[in-house]
Amino acid sequence: MVRFALTVVRHGETRYNKEKILQGQGVDEPLSATGFRQADAAGIFLNNVKFTHVFSSDLLRAKQTASTIIGKNKFCKDIVIQYDPRLRERRYGIAEGKPLSDLKAMAKAAGEQCPSFTPSGGETLDEVRARAKDFFEFLCQLSIEEEHQKEQAVLGMAGNGLETLEEKLVFPLRNHCSGLEFNSDTDKATKMLNASILVVSHGAYMRNWLGYFVLDLKCTLPSTLKKSQLCSVSPNTGVSHFIINLENGDVIKPEISCICLNQDDHLADVNTGNM
Repeated sequence: MVRFALTVVRHGETRYNKEKILQGQGVDEPLSATGFRQADAAGIFLNNVKFTHVFSSDLLRAKQTASTIIGKNKFCKDIVIQYDPRLRERRYGIAEGKPLSDLKAMAKAAGEQCPSFTPSGGETLDEVRARAKDFFEFLCQLSIEEEHQKEQAVLGMAGNGLETLEEKLVFPLRNHCSGLEFNSDTDKATKMLNASILVVSHGAYMRNWLGYFVLDLKCTLPSTLKKSQLCSVSPNTGVSHFIINLENGDVIKPEISCICLNQDDHLADVNTGNM
């Protein structure tokens, strides 16, 4: 079995986020001063997590967030951040650069509702989910291939009479997800991780990715999670944790456990101006 931890973080706030203007892919705004403070807080929150891989959307707001988070990490300051266009925000076409209220007006005129409405030149929800599916299957395949390479290396060293030291990661969930209900299954799932992956992306994209996890892959959810939370967009730098089990290298039917969703406890001081 291959087991890895997946930490998904939304980028920090931009000026357009605050003003409720759609950015999508065509408006590449940098983080605001608040956004950088949020990213700092997320970095401190996650500074004890030993990430083996870091992926980010190639849009500026996500790149700046990922760089700031890793800059605070005790173990991964020299890790290479990999930028992937599959992690970009949903494309909103003619609505990009316009207020969210304009998108809602377009949807109403078309007899539809947000977020299912697709403006001219925009991506459908199915297209966004296809991107998320493609990227997640890539992560699964990467984890399987790297674990196979480690196993081959261990066998080779053992065959040569050399001592082998195989590092296994333990994800510090209790330090990062407040109010969790831990049981023997949860404890078992958080031990002996083969990899710990950080992904920095965008609000609408992440909501669609979660929909793919829950509806298509039957991801298990915390019992305390409210249904309304599944439909909500993550706050800026909201943190979600998942554990993925790949039994016999099965990429098509992974077992996914959501440990916490869109957590923002680390933003308390940012929001009160004490940071």
